Amino acid sequence: MCKGLAGLPASCLKSAKDVKHRLGSLLQKSQSCEHNPAHSKKDKVVTCQRVSQEEVKKWAESLENLISHECGLAAFKAFLKSEFSEENIDFWVSCEEYKKIKLPSKLSPKAKKIYNEFISVQATKEVNLDSCTREQTSRNLVEPTITCFDEAQKKIFHLMEKDSYRRFLKSHFYLELAISSTSGSEKQKGMKSSSDCPSLVPQCA
Repeated sequence: MCKGLAGLPASCLKSAKDVKHRLGSLLQKSQSCEHNPAHSKKDKVVTCQRVSQEEVKKWAESLENLISHECGLAAFKAFLKSEFSEENIDFWVSCEEYKKIKLPSKLSPKAKKIYNEFISVQATKEVNLDSCTREQTSRNLVEPTITCFDEAQKKIFHLMEKDSYRRFLKSHFYLELAISSTSGSEKQKGMKSSSDCPSLVPQCA
């Protein structure tokens, strides 16, 4: 006849409680990873190859060097998002993609989409442009070419260069990458780094 838990030795009861406690802890960690937005896969900023110390140093030389590198662009995007001003880099990236369009028939719909999203006075991600540039860009859309956003893109680039880029270089988004790349270079002979942009990719404990 089964005597229930009361009939088990004290050592068995203790082991059972330990197992239950560990399972509970693991379950809580699993639920935390699934429900905590900070650890969501969607929040991963970038997955790129290990960045060299030389490359990270180049990012401090110019904004062009920074955003021409996949990992540098992702780090800058994350910084701007933390300042609620990611519309500037989003606009710049959209203009770069627009200039790669090869079929003339696709220029007009894409140009209108960029204008409505970033330049129109009712734009959801309106960028800071002077009225003259805004009006000129609007006229360019009558017969859109791959250069119709060049002036507006240049203005936003200079705006980021003089303002947010300088703050980025002093932020943890850049400084932690610089430290990480330096440490990786020192260990290169005996060890392989397994983390890419570690400070930007959240991981569950």
